[in-house]
Amino acid sequence: MKYAVVCTFFLFCFVSVAQSQHKAKTYLFIGSYTGGKPDRGIYVYDFNRKSGRLEALGAAYDVVNPSFITLSPNGQYLYACADTQLPDTGSVMAFKVDSVSGILGFINKQPSGGDNPVYVSVDRSNKYLINANYTGGSVSAYTLNSDGSLNPYVQKIPFEGSSVMAKRQESAHIHAAVYSPQCDYVFLPDLGADIIRVFKFDPSKAQPLIPTVANDVHTVPGSGPRHFTFHPNGQFAYSIEELSGTVVAYAYHAGTLDSLQRIFGYSKAQASSYGGADIHISPDGRFLYSSNRWEDENTIAMFGIDQQTGMLKLLGHQKTYGDHPRNFTIDPTGKFLLVANMLTNNVIVFKRNMKTGLLKKTKTEITVPSPSCLQMRSYIKGHGARSKERK
Repeated sequence: MKYAVVCTFFLFCFVSVAQSQHKAKTYLFIGSYTGGKPDRGIYVYDFNRKSGRLEALGAAYDVVNPSFITLSPNGQYLYACADTQLPDTGSVMAFKVDSVSGILGFINKQPSGGDNPVYVSVDRSNKYLINANYTGGSVSAYTLNSDGSLNPYVQKIPFEGSSVMAKRQESAHIHAAVYSPQCDYVFLPDLGADIIRVFKFDPSKAQPLIPTVANDVHTVPGSGPRHFTFHPNGQFAYSIEELSGTVVAYAYHAGTLDSLQRIFGYSKAQASSYGGADIHISPDGRFLYSSNRWEDENTIAMFGIDQQTGMLKLLGHQKTYGDHPRNFTIDPTGKFLLVANMLTNNVIVFKRNMKTGLLKKTKTEITVPSPSCLQMRSYIKGHGARSKERK
C-alpha cells in the first residue's frame, strides 16, 4: 500500500509538471528604431517552443526609438530605453506585461538623465533600475514602485575619458549596465574610455551606486568594451569589445575581474573596422555566442566554454541571413537562438544543437522594422513568469 501511495505521488508530480509545461506560454518582445517618430516600436510575438514558429500578438504604439528593452526579474514589467539617437535627452519607459495575452500596457516614463540611453537593467528585488546613457556618457539609477512605475532618477553619475580612436572614443560612452550574480555590484562597459567601470550596489542607500575605482578594468586601447555577461556559475564573466571584434574572458570574485583570455570573434580580419555587438551564454553554461556586424561580415560566433577554467574555444561562425545583427537572444529552453538583423528588418530563428552548440537556420523568419533588441520570457497560466532570458 505504501509503495502504491509513493508511485501515485510521483505520477501526480510528473503529470503536474507536464501540464504546467504544456500551459506555459513564451513571448518574444522586440525593441526597435522608429525613425525618430512616434510609431509602433515594441512588438510582441507568441513563440512556439517546439517548432520555433512566431505569431504576432500586438505592439506598443506611440513610442520613439525604443531601441533597448529588458524585463523585470519577476516578469511583470518591461522597461525600455526610448527617444534614443535624438538631439535631446532620452527617456526610460515602463510597461505592464499581461502574462495571459502578452500585451503591453503603458505605465509611465521618466527622463534618462543623458543623451541616447542604450541599456537598462533591473535588480533582483524589482525595486531598482539602472540606465546607461551612451552619448551622454553617464549612468542613472531609479527606484521602482510596486506597480512597476518609475520614479525620477535618484542618482546620476557623469563620466569623463577618451581613448585612441578619435571618431568613436572622443568621450565616455557607457554601453551597458549589468548587475553581478549576487546583485551587489554593477558593471558599466565604457566603450569611449576603454574601461569596464565597477560600482558597489547598496539598495539601502539613497544613492545606491558607490564607486570602487580600484576594481575598474582598463581594457586594451581601442578595444571599445560594449556588452557584458556572467556565466551561470557566477565564477566567470565575458565582455564583447566592439571596436576590436574581440571577446574577453574574466575570472570573477566579489566585484573583481581578472583577465583570462582575449579571443578574436570574427571569421576574418575586416577591411576597415569592427562592430562586435551582443553576447550571451546558453542556459547550461556550456556555450557562448557573440554577434559580429559591419561591412564584410554578419555572423554569430560560437564558442565552447571550459567549465573548469572559463576559457573559450572557437567552434565556428553562423551567418545571420541579414545585415547588422545588433542583438540576439536564446529562448528559455535553450533550444533556439533568435537574431535581430537591424538593417534588413528581419528576425531569424536558429535551432541550437544542445550537444555541439552549433546553429542551424529554421524556416521561421519575420519582418520587423529596424529590430534592435530581443527579450524572451515564459509564463505559466495562473503563475506568472516561469523563467527569464539573461542579458
